Amino acid sequence: MYKLKIIIGSTRPGRKGAAIANWIFDIAKQHREFETELVDLAEINLPFLDEPHHPILQKYEHQHTKDWSSLINGADAFIFVSPEYNYGYSAPLKNAIDYLFKEWQYKPVAFVSYGGVAAGTRAVQAIKQVVTALKMVPVTEAVNIPFFTKYINEDEIFTGDAAMEATANSMMTELLKWAEALKPLRANNMTKIKKEAA
Repeated sequence: MYKLKIIIGSTRPGRKGAAIANWIFDIAKQHREFETELVDLAEINLPFLDEPHHPILQKYEHQHTKDWSSLINGADAFIFVSPEYNYGYSAPLKNAIDYLFKEWQYKPVAFVSYGGVAAGTRAVQAIKQVVTALKMVPVTEAVNIPFFTKYINEDEIFTGDAAMEATANSMMTELLKWAEALKPLRANNMTKIKKEAA
């Protein structure tokens, strides 16, 4: 079984990302090959990067960094749920990524984006450059939700349509393929990290 972390990329009050993340979380749980966990950056509450050493060294001084490192290091795959802010993705998501380096490596990442007419696709294009620099593999299949508020009811529950659900399931299938394919690289990377820490 592979460990999948679904990361909510928005932290602002009144955000809708949590509703969308709960929807994709429910779909992901139907894929039994994954052990799925929802990770809320608003709850993690990382300060802006405050480690004195470059993340590649893994010489973390703060407990919040050590906890974040442990969470991400234990994952095999990710789904980023991201809004689009001015053609880009959120500062808290970028900050959370930049805290670490080796912990992200050789892990596939899929995207659920939301926005207006562009459905958050410009944010996804921007973040793909970042994740590839970390040796992650962004999967092609993605869920892009235009005019997302019309799918959220008065109880803050998001309900995707049939096309979104079909795309989400295709995305999960592809994420599993990459999680399996990259498993040997992740294992070698973990061995290397342990040797360096010894």
